[in-house]
Parts: sequence; C-alpha cells; structure tokens
Amino acid sequence: MRIKLKTPSKLRNLELGLLVLALAVSGGAIALVQLGALGELDTTVIGYAAGLAVIVLVMHVALRVVAPDADPFILPIITTLNGLGIAMIYRLDIAKGFEGWTSAGVRQIAWTALAMVIALIVVVVVRNHRVLARYRYLALFVGIGLLLLPLAPGIGQTINGARVWIAVGPFSFQPGELGKIALAIFFAGYLMTARDSLSIVGSKVLGMRLPRARDLGPLLVAWAAAMGVLVFQRDLGTALLYFGLFLVMLYVATGRLSWVLLGLGLFVGGALIARDALGYVRGRFDAWLDSFNQEIYDAVGGSYQLVQGLFGLADGGLIGTGLGRGRPDIVPLAESDYIVASLGEELGLVGLFAILALYLLLVARAYRIGFNGTDDFGRLLAVGLGFLIALQVFVVIGGVTRVIPLTGLTTPFLAAGGSSLMANWIIAALLLRLSDSVRHQPRLVVDDDA
Repeated sequence: MRIKLKTPSKLRNLELGLLVLALAVSGGAIALVQLGALGELDTTVIGYAAGLAVIVLVMHVALRVVAPDADPFILPIITTLNGLGIAMIYRLDIAKGFEGWTSAGVRQIAWTALAMVIALIVVVVVRNHRVLARYRYLALFVGIGLLLLPLAPGIGQTINGARVWIAVGPFSFQPGELGKIALAIFFAGYLMTARDSLSIVGSKVLGMRLPRARDLGPLLVAWAAAMGVLVFQRDLGTALLYFGLFLVMLYVATGRLSWVLLGLGLFVGGALIARDALGYVRGRFDAWLDSFNQEIYDAVGGSYQLVQGLFGLADGGLIGTGLGRGRPDIVPLAESDYIVASLGEELGLVGLFAILALYLLLVARAYRIGFNGTDDFGRLLAVGLGFLIALQVFVVIGGVTRVIPLTGLTTPFLAAGGSSLMANWIIAALLLRLSDSVRHQPRLVVDDDA
C-alpha cells in the first residue's frame, strides 16, 4: 500500500501542455489566413501574436505561484478563442486593405495584451474571493454607475442606435461590460443573505407555489432596471443580459422554478410592449420574422445584415471555404456583431461546432466550480459568471442564425472590442481564483500496488 500526495503542479503541467496546443492553433490560424488571403507569410503580425504568447505564459507561471490549484482548462480555452478571433479580425482587415493601427486586428492584439495584464492583476490581488462579498453594496453602486454612465451628457455616445458607449478623446468604451461583473458580485452577495426569505412560498396558483407578494420587490426592481435600459439606452441585448443574470442566480439561490416563470413572463411582456411602442425594437422583430421581405431587406436598419450573414453561413457549408478564402467582409460589422458568421463561412459547420464545444466546456468548468464550492457566495458567483458567458453566446449565435431577434451583444473572446474583451478576461480571472479556492485542500490518493 502506497500513499501519494496529489500535488497542484500536475494541474499546472496539464495547463501548460494545453496552452502549447492553444498557441499552436492560434498561430496556425493566423498563418493560414495570410497564406489564404495574401499567398505569403507576414512576420510582423506573427511577431505581435508571439508577444501575446509570452504574456499568456507569464500568466501561467504566475498561476503556479498565486493559484496553483486553479482549473487547468480555463486559460487554454480562452486563449484558443481569443486567438481565433484575432485571426478572423485580421483576415477581414486584409480584405478591406487596413494596415497598422487602422487595422482592427492590430488593435485587438493590443486590447488582448491589456486584458491579459488586467486579468493577471486580478488573480494576484484577489487572493480570497470571499473578500468580494464584503463590498457587495459598493459593487451595486459601481455597477449602476457604469450602466448609467453612457447617459451622461458630454461623454455618452450613440453607436448603431444604442447609447451604451462613452467617448474619452479618441477612445470609446462600453462601461456596461464591466458593470455586469460588478452586478454579478452584488447579486451573489445579496442572494447569499436573502435566500432564506426568498425561498418561502406563498399561495398556490394553477398548481404552482408562487413567492409571497412581499418578496417580489427584488424581481420587480431588476425588471424595471432592464426595461429602463431598453427604453433609454435602446439596447435589448444588455437588458436581457442583466435581467437574465439576476433571474438565473435567483433560481440557483432558492431552487424555486416559480421565480423563473414569473421573470420570463415579466420580460416577455415588457419586450412585447416595447415592440409596439418603440420603433427600433419593432424593426428588430420585423427583421427577424420576415427577413427575406424585399421591403424590410432594403430598409435602413432592416434585415440586410442578417440575410448576408445567413448567405455567408450557407456558403461555408460543412467544412468551410478555408481561412482567407471566403468573402466575410461583405457582411456589415463582420468583425464584431457578426464574427460568428465570418468564422462559419471560412471554417464551416465543423469549425463552428468546435468553437461551440470550447464554449460549452468553459461554461461547464464554471458550473463545476460553482457546484463544488465551499461557500454560498462562491457558488453563486461562479454560476453567475458562467451564465454570463453562456447567455451571450446563445443570444449572439441565436440572432445570427435567426433563432431569436438580433440584440447587439458581442461573442465573448472572439469579437472585436476592447471593453468586451477586458470584461471577459476579468471573468476568466475570477473563475481561476474561485477554482483555486475550491481545490485549496490537498487530496490524498491511495494507490494499491499489490
């Protein structure tokens, strides 16, 4: 009988092997883009990507020191997704003739480097996730402030009909991306203390036990805030994201399906009223329900983008046209809102399934961290952060494939945009810290060599 001590270095060694594979996939994608679109290799962009590889490896080394028990799959997964996103954005720049800082791909590389550094800082500074629960009300005020900041005169900016941006000099930023993390921390801290009262059921209606009327306040406040975002900021996606986050975390905290049904009823009812009262919401529904109507197709803000994306996906077929060999640049905003359609055209259905599998694994790891957590706050926060990623992916891909109306959200780690990229890397950093806390106790493994 021999007793072995399971050391955290095994997790980090597994992570290192997966990181090498992730960096090979990302670098290979950039090289294939250049060969497919240019017919030759450009060492400049490959050099930029090599710089990102160095930062990723530095983060891996830091995890060996400050979070040796962290989940070994999270960093390789997001590195692969981020690398594929950079490759596709760079491919679109080649099609449009953009070079240097005017190239969205180069800017995405710079944003990725900054996001990685910030994520590394989060992992190093936040040594115990339970400390965040003490600042839940501060997180609430920060989240609300970031959400309302685009409405401030002078710095608020309307882009593509949605007022969710702020402009400071030559830079624009979407503060709501960071606000969702602050609100996730508040929801986890609040529900940790209020779960007992919210779990109490009231009267029975149509065979279902509903919550007490006195406990409906938080749900109504969250619904009113979501409707406020929809009306004043003209952003259906952000409203759905915030309200969906609260609803799922409320269900996880209480285990009451009645909360979900009430919340869905409120949001669907509010969205239908908004469709009839607000022209831009009605336009989204019309473009979704009757995309191939010539009048809607030709209208300003109509279904042109949606239909072009569907044509691109159809052209990609099963195995795609090959990186650098398609025409994804025909679709408006192909590098941001429609990067999934761009990847689908050149990688095909097989490539999209592989990307979806990476997202599925990432969300599964987040849920696993939550379910194995040792404290209520950590469990709720991990599930909430995982759901943020899952809901964004569902809403974006559902909109691109015409399953649901377009909402304007971006695909995590893939789409161009610094604010979204930084927020998602911070989410990954928090998940790494949470997973380290879950596995913090060493485990003994009994090996019988009889």
